[in-house]
Amino acid sequence: MHGSPAGAPRERCDGARGPAWLGYADQMSGVPWLILPTYNEAENVRAIVLAAGEVLARASEDGYRVLVVDDGSPDGTGELADELAAEHEWVEVLHRTEKNGIGPAYLAGFRHALDGGAAYVMEMDSDFSHDPADLARLLAAVRGDADLALGSRYVPGGGVRDWGLLRRLISEGGSTYARWVLGLKVRDLTGGFKCFRREVLEAIHFDGVRSQGYAFQVELTYRAVQAGYRVREVPITFRERERGQSKMHWRIAAEAMWLVPLLRFR
Repeated sequence: MHGSPAGAPRERCDGARGPAWLGYADQMSGVPWLILPTYNEAENVRAIVLAAGEVLARASEDGYRVLVVDDGSPDGTGELADELAAEHEWVEVLHRTEKNGIGPAYLAGFRHALDGGAAYVMEMDSDFSHDPADLARLLAAVRGDADLALGSRYVPGGGVRDWGLLRRLISEGGSTYARWVLGLKVRDLTGGFKCFRREVLEAIHFDGVRSQGYAFQVELTYRAVQAGYRVREVPITFRERERGQSKMHWRIAAEAMWLVPLLRFR
């Protein structure tokens, strides 16, 4: 991909022309914030925060922040995150009193990061399903010609490991279904490994997103494309978690089946 001159119209991932001025400046600098939503991740939280911090320290000379958003984990994840925040000035913790889904947790994290001056906002799973090393490539994409970078399992070079056939069918089928219903060209619409320019989140009115699970990730990307922003898919390999219990449930996929068509009318 080649970037456009400052102020020039930007092409969306589907070939349409985006706004000439929204969200585009040569942001070669600026502080990225990584949002890590947690619920019962005591076995992973310290390792994932430190691994992410090591990558971001090399990728962002202007500094970085890692925000753990904990939904009142009974296993003590929030307390462990507080210990990390006391040890490292680049770690912050946002405690929420109830577990009401990953969508609201991310929205709270987005708002906290933007209020804190984030130039880029990243999201990633907290269980090593996403490789922290790929944070550098996502950040490089939005510091280049992308407005939103997606860690994609379904483009050349991407993939999944340690998944059964049913899980593959649900994930790939969900992305294909959403792509067909919404008329998008993005291959991986259900993934949760992303990096936004702050202008994108501000313009898509993320506070109004009400979807959960797969549909939450689909809606964020759909809003960005509809607003004229350029989406770039960065190939990644997704791995099944090694420790802790998966939060994936068939209800999450079922919700997406009926919520995705509604996005066209919001």
